[in-house]
Amino acid sequence: MTLPNASLAFTGLPFWTWQLVVALIVNAIVQAIQIGAYAARLAGVRTGRIATSISLFNLFVTASRLATLVYTLMLGPLSDTAGNAIKALLPRLPSHAIGPDRAAAILSVQHTFEWQLRAIIIAGTVGTLLGSLLLPMFTYIYVRGVKSFERTKSLPHSVLRMFDPRVIGSILQRIRVPHYREIFAFSTRGIPRRLLIFNVVVTGVYAIGVVAAYYASILDVNVARTAIGISGIINGIGTIAFALFVDPTSSIIVDEAVKGERPHEEVKAMVFYLSATAIVGWVLSQLILWPAAEIIKVVAHVVNRG
Repeated sequence: MTLPNASLAFTGLPFWTWQLVVALIVNAIVQAIQIGAYAARLAGVRTGRIATSISLFNLFVTASRLATLVYTLMLGPLSDTAGNAIKALLPRLPSHAIGPDRAAAILSVQHTFEWQLRAIIIAGTVGTLLGSLLLPMFTYIYVRGVKSFERTKSLPHSVLRMFDPRVIGSILQRIRVPHYREIFAFSTRGIPRRLLIFNVVVTGVYAIGVVAAYYASILDVNVARTAIGISGIINGIGTIAFALFVDPTSSIIVDEAVKGERPHEEVKAMVFYLSATAIVGWVLSQLILWPAAEIIKVVAHVVNRG
């Protein structure tokens, strides 16, 4: 028995919801802040205060990852809506076959949810690009933060100083889009290729770690909770990979620049290419979203059967 108005089941599933809009905005802001955190290394070289710059770097990264939970929270209602629509289309008895109308409606729901996730990834890509363009401003913020911390000896007080109208005005004056000649002036000489390659891979993993798990939960609603639980493992692997392959190499380059073993221009080039490869990672994540979701779905089945 087929559902007479199966196509109507999909048309009742809206694409734009307030949860999706919040997820788009928050993800764009979070990724811009994450890229802006790269500027802490350049600020450390300019001020000679590496440890202080790392403290500010950790503060911004931790705050951005906390904000990531907000957009992850918004994925819950989106996946619940899609999952409930699919469950309503499934036959009540396992022995009953899914008719062509129901199958088409289920595919429509999955397709809508997939493009909601792809929209979130696009928002993250835009945020990464925006953060890259604003790197001069972020560098200025970090330099001011380091100097303020040296005066006050209080990191919270230094952060609150950023909300002073005069400080905000000074920061806004630093907003400028880098000239294309500046961009093409950066050289990859002295920057390990593996650093850039690993940054593409790690960024791609971060970009789809959560959304692929939620997508997998809709591809097979029978293992939805298990699939979503796998997202934490994926992000954990990404965190370990960043700590093993990206962070140590970039830290060595910064230390060598502070000691005078490298020109400061190489640190600027490194920051630029780290942000550029992060953009590449976000773009490539669109290609691996579906394969990653399928792999997560298979793993979720294996865990359930085990």
